[in-house]
Amino acid sequence: MLQLFFAVAFSAVPLTLYIPPIRSLSLFVGSFQQLLHHITVYVLHLCPRLRLAFSRIFSPILRSQFRVR
Repeated sequence: MLQLFFAVAFSAVPLTLYIPPIRSLSLFVGSFQQLLHHITVYVLHLCPRLRLAFSRIFSPILRSQFRVR
């Protein structure tokens, strides 16, 4: 059992070289959170305008379709 533990431990050590330390990720994570915040504010502001635009475009078309029948 001890041999299995050491085999797994020493095989996982090279994988730690591919994972950057947390202190170098903090700037990336902070800027990513800021980007997501700006995107959500923009999308929440844009959705009502898109809905209004589509309703103004498609409502006359739909009304004319229903009047013909």
